[in-house]
Amino acid sequence: MNAPDFADILAARRRIAPHVLRTPLGRSDTLSARLGAEVFLKHEHRQTTGAFKLRGATNALLALPAERRAAGVTTASTGNHGRALACAARASGVRAVVCLSRLAPPNKVAGVEAMGAEARVIGESQDEAMVEARRLVAEDGMTLIPPFDHPDVVAGQGTCGLEIVEDLPDLGTVLVPLSGGGLIAGVALAVKTARPAARVVGVSMARGAAMAASLRAGHPVEVREEATLADSLGGGIGVGNRVTFPMVRDLVDDVIELDEPAIAEGIRWAYRVEGEVIEGAAAVGIAALLAGKAAPRGPTVALLSGRNIDMELHRRIVCSDTPWEG
Repeated sequence: MNAPDFADILAARRRIAPHVLRTPLGRSDTLSARLGAEVFLKHEHRQTTGAFKLRGATNALLALPAERRAAGVTTASTGNHGRALACAARASGVRAVVCLSRLAPPNKVAGVEAMGAEARVIGESQDEAMVEARRLVAEDGMTLIPPFDHPDVVAGQGTCGLEIVEDLPDLGTVLVPLSGGGLIAGVALAVKTARPAARVVGVSMARGAAMAASLRAGHPVEVREEATLADSLGGGIGVGNRVTFPMVRDLVDDVIELDEPAIAEGIRWAYRVEGEVIEGAAAVGIAALLAGKAAPRGPTVALLSGRNIDMELHRRIVCSDTPWEG
């Protein structure tokens, strides 16, 4: 399985343009004033399904031959990819089965079902949910569209990076949520092709950050999946990872890991100051800036990747002024 190239991102944009939103990039006056640098927010949480995942899922599904789409599609997901695939499948009249672990928040399971897909909650991790998805491929002939380690998924996510460099040609740094690497691999490919001097920084949680651990080891490794505010960043990268690990290793300049109080502060700042409801995974760029773990170099973008947070959890975070201990 070959990694995508820049031409694949351009082709993905043409393919998915009728089905996804071009999300806005806006200057954050408050973060810019606080940090003494130009800081922008990429509002990808305003995407149709509430997260960037619609780009990759739509591109991968539409790239399939008609006979493979007719057999149905499946995946394993922490929530947002499953919802995106369900949306793309419904738009194309395709059956979809999404496998989720018991760590997936109930609102994200409900979001999959609301899009018309079957949600199967199985196992204690995304890796265990993937076993069920692979069984559906082997026994039912469905097509697997993985959440990140696939060239068409990466190319679709790369369209987000393409928008960033088009809207901010003098981009200096982009902070990207880091999980399995589909988003950051695509964004980094787009950004580094259009603006080679720009820095791409991955931001993850400290609890069970599989890509960060794999980069330290020099090869994909398994980690224990843990509950975290940044639940969308959970799950492994697959010990047989063939696409995103080498792309992240070669294209990403730095990786930052954050504790839970810092992530909560990012969620709180986004709501109280920026007026945006975002989930923990989407808040990590803001959180890294607030915590002083990311220093802006040139015009800096924090990519807000999704908004699909449980609203009771969100209320508890934003209504509290004490450090989050959850």
